[in-house]
Amino acid sequence: MAGNLERALSIIELLAREGGSMQLATIADTLNIPRSGTHRLLAELITEGYVRQDEHGEYVLALKLVSLGLMWLSTGGVLDISQPVLDRLAVASGELARLGVVEDDHITFVGKAQGAKSGLRYDPDMGSQPPLHCTASGQAWLSTLSDEEALELVSRQGGIGRPGQGGPKAPKTIQQFLQELNGARKRGYGIASETYEAGMTSMAAAIRHPVTGKVVGIVSLAGPTSRLPEARLKALAPALLEAASDMGAATLSSPYFRRSVNVAPAVAVVPKVEAKRKGRPRAA
Repeated sequence: MAGNLERALSIIELLAREGGSMQLATIADTLNIPRSGTHRLLAELITEGYVRQDEHGEYVLALKLVSLGLMWLSTGGVLDISQPVLDRLAVASGELARLGVVEDDHITFVGKAQGAKSGLRYDPDMGSQPPLHCTASGQAWLSTLSDEEALELVSRQGGIGRPGQGGPKAPKTIQQFLQELNGARKRGYGIASETYEAGMTSMAAAIRHPVTGKVVGIVSLAGPTSRLPEARLKALAPALLEAASDMGAATLSSPYFRRSVNVAPAVAVVPKVEAKRKGRPRAA
């Protein structure tokens, strides 16, 4: 039973990563599952509504998973507390603002707001889990940990310096990675300039729960490197850090974050955040 469950979940994850329809043989060969077993699992997933067959007989994810994800986001209150902050940050920066939730050993992007109105726009898929060693979001989170803890998490994703991993400026050695991590600690936020993708720069700050101090997520800005030189990153830093602080305070209003850090609910946190913001100048 456990083996079949693991295989069924691996099929769902593969179809999600591919984003399109796949033939049974391709699914079986990619996952190294016998084709007869793959056929049985796909039939069960179709019965349960997680997979469907298109007009060509190929397999694709059904909308049930999307529905479950949206249901989770709405009932957990994550988007309720984050979207207004993301919208403000996107407008102030003119770039893509995103929210990533920290869970176990990875970050998952669950919210975004696009501030770029013209020219080049960076707009990656939602639900993605960024590599930790070469992204600003990973750097922002890992910089709150010890070097040993950070390296342990990176090793779970395959380590550092693998060919074809990350962008042209991705760290190739542990020493280089730790040097960049230390820079993020001193700044208070992470920066990734062409370390994840050529021509793209991002910056990110950790979101801490206001009671426990635990890092529960990250907020990031990303856009073309041509629009985000070092001077502009410094100018945007106050707005980014303000957004991270506001989201941290507002997590007390989210059922999801209350469960994740196991604290009692608080009262009227959001109005206090709004009051704190009045009259404060913003970086542009």
